[in-house]
Amino acid sequence: MDGGRKQAVTHTQPNETAWWEMVPGLVVAATTDGAPLYVSDAFRAAAGCREGDCRWLDGLEPGSRDELLGHLARRQDFSVCLRWQWPDAGARWLECTGYWHTGRAHHVCLFHDVTSGKTAELEARAQAEMLRTTADNVPALIAYYSAHDYTCLFANKQYAQTFGWDDRSILGRTFAEVIGEDAAQEIDPHVQKVVRDRQPVSYVRKRLLPDGRTQWIEVSLRPHFDAQGEAIAAFVLIIDITRHRLAEQAVRESEERLAKFMQASAEGVVFHQDGYITDVNPPVCELVGYSREELLGRHTLDFISPEHRAKVAHLQATGQDATYESEIIHRSGERIPVEFIGRTMVRNGERLRMSIVRDIRDRHAAQRRIRHLAHHDVLTGLPNRLAFMEDLEHRLAVARNNDERLALLFIDLDNFKRVNDSLGHLVGDKLLQSVAGRLAGSLRSSDRVARFGGDEFLALLSNARRRDDVEDVARKLLAAVEVPIEVERRMLSVTPSIGIALFPDDAETPGDLVRHADQAMYLAKARGRANFQFFDPARADAAYEALLLEGELSQALDRGEFELMYQPQVRLTDGRPVGAEALLRWRHPQRGLMLPGEFLPAIENQRLMLPLGQWVLTEALRQARRWTALLGRPFPVAVNLSNVQFHASNLLPTIEHSLRQEDVPGHLLELELSERMLMDDLPEVQRKLQQLKQWGVQLAVDDFGTGYFSLRHLKELPIDKVKIDRSFVHDLPGSAGSAAIAQSIIQVARSMEHRVTAEGVENEAQRAFLEVHGCDEYQGFLAAEALPGDRFVAWMQERLTGPALA
Repeated sequence: MDGGRKQAVTHTQPNETAWWEMVPGLVVAATTDGAPLYVSDAFRAAAGCREGDCRWLDGLEPGSRDELLGHLARRQDFSVCLRWQWPDAGARWLECTGYWHTGRAHHVCLFHDVTSGKTAELEARAQAEMLRTTADNVPALIAYYSAHDYTCLFANKQYAQTFGWDDRSILGRTFAEVIGEDAAQEIDPHVQKVVRDRQPVSYVRKRLLPDGRTQWIEVSLRPHFDAQGEAIAAFVLIIDITRHRLAEQAVRESEERLAKFMQASAEGVVFHQDGYITDVNPPVCELVGYSREELLGRHTLDFISPEHRAKVAHLQATGQDATYESEIIHRSGERIPVEFIGRTMVRNGERLRMSIVRDIRDRHAAQRRIRHLAHHDVLTGLPNRLAFMEDLEHRLAVARNNDERLALLFIDLDNFKRVNDSLGHLVGDKLLQSVAGRLAGSLRSSDRVARFGGDEFLALLSNARRRDDVEDVARKLLAAVEVPIEVERRMLSVTPSIGIALFPDDAETPGDLVRHADQAMYLAKARGRANFQFFDPARADAAYEALLLEGELSQALDRGEFELMYQPQVRLTDGRPVGAEALLRWRHPQRGLMLPGEFLPAIENQRLMLPLGQWVLTEALRQARRWTALLGRPFPVAVNLSNVQFHASNLLPTIEHSLRQEDVPGHLLELELSERMLMDDLPEVQRKLQQLKQWGVQLAVDDFGTGYFSLRHLKELPIDKVKIDRSFVHDLPGSAGSAAIAQSIIQVARSMEHRVTAEGVENEAQRAFLEVHGCDEYQGFLAAEALPGDRFVAWMQERLTGPALA
């Protein structure tokens, strides 16, 4: 069928006009499959059909086309809105009303253009959808309730879901059903105010969520009025403010903590804005001497010392976080060193500056103390070695430029170790303090004195142009130090040995000057101590050799280089041996056999004396045990004790241990003690000697008559033997003085029931004199020189088996 040709309906007569052809407007008659039986001129014009050709369905959009064909196929009346796309008219909406002609088996479709209405409807629907989408996506809960029955007319998705509904099921529900009866009663006063007073209302309430958490919501109720001003509904807007409430709570808690911190902090805390103080804590008030009320509103720079204001102002202006030292001014005018820790922060929405204020007076005092300790001796307060050497280098440079002469005095206390070993380090420390004070008090302000270490001091004399002036100062120092010092109710005295080196004569550098003064000091000790000596280049080599010797001594014991020799002690009446004295020798690898006088002075200044003395004691006890077994009768061996050994705190335990270890009874050991070591601290000396006597040890006073040992000491101490010094025996019998002394010693000793031994007997005349006057024993070249152990046995066997001597 040609869709573009007018054609009469088949049931009409020829030339009979169908009724729909007389209907004006857009008319189409079509079969059930959409074939056109009639298309009105108006439709043709609107659709832009060409003459004789009208494809009336071509303008339909696909969806509308399928919908129309579906209605046509159902053979019944219908009404449908269709969307057309015509070339000239553009997109149009046509409302199609189809009438089914049963007899003719086709539809007559009448079309009405409803584009404007449909467009408005679609726009309204789009706006509604947009509003719904907007409402569902805003970060708020939105609802619309009737003012008459309080039923929900609208709710966005968030509102519905918050209270357990969806956006459809919530419609028609009362707000009591939606939020719960308890919540409804809680907010009813607010609802009534909106309805009654027609005023918007806002309030905050707390909700308990199903998971137990607390939610804070801010609710706004806004009335909706009709044209007559009556409230017909109310808008509900709910915002979750839990986060803000928690933030506010955190801020409040932070403020409370900050306030507590400020009050409890031992350090000062200041808040200031643009330099003006807004808050302070009590430590700040105490630090500056003002009350809090007096400080508030004052500018911070008012309390900063003028020298520091520029720096503080710059840091405040730039807002830099910084830690730095400054100085504040107390109300009294006192300047107080402080440390500022500046931080910029926001408090209550305002930009503030917080400064922590630390009082660093103690820190500065500690730093001064550290600097002082770094350059001063802790015990005496004098400059230490480091500070003195630094000053010496500077003074030499100045003296070199000014052609000035200087003198360096190296001062060492004689036998100071004996004080420490016998009386303890506390007494020794007090003695050093007194000596330091005396040295400093004896020098000019332009001179320098320092503690070099231990019992050594250095003094630097300026303007030392005349040697006589330096000698005068040295004598003055000797005299000042020698005066007895009372320490813990004891009168103690020490003497100094002083070595002197001159600049620039003796040395040009600090190290050489000190070294040469030290060498000169050893020369003073070699010449009897308690004197001073100037550096002498000719004797420097000897002093160097002495230093080398000291270094070798420290290794000699480990290498087994020491050995003992034995000098017999014989009876004057028959010449029979009654004992022996152990004498120490050092078999040096290069120098050969060395006598004690060549190395013992060096040992006394070292800690080697104690282990060496122990070795001598052990070897002598072993020899005494062997000879006693060989002879079948007791044969004691005498051992000399040094001052260091006798005054050592472990003397008695050491001797007891040695006797037990070597399995030797005490009467086979004779200890020879000098007069001087028996004079100090008599009660302690008595205690030690009494204990030795309980073990059976024999005690002898060596070199009797050369010291200051009094008869009272000889009487009170448990002495067994007195030995006459060889200096009194040497001139016998020709010297009347020596004879008188020797005779007196023998008489006094025998009156106290002490045995007497004479040392250094070299001829028969000496022996005869001693025998006549009652001396018990002697030792010397007349009997035998000091012998090694094996030769001593041979000599002893010969004397025991040979004829007795008269």
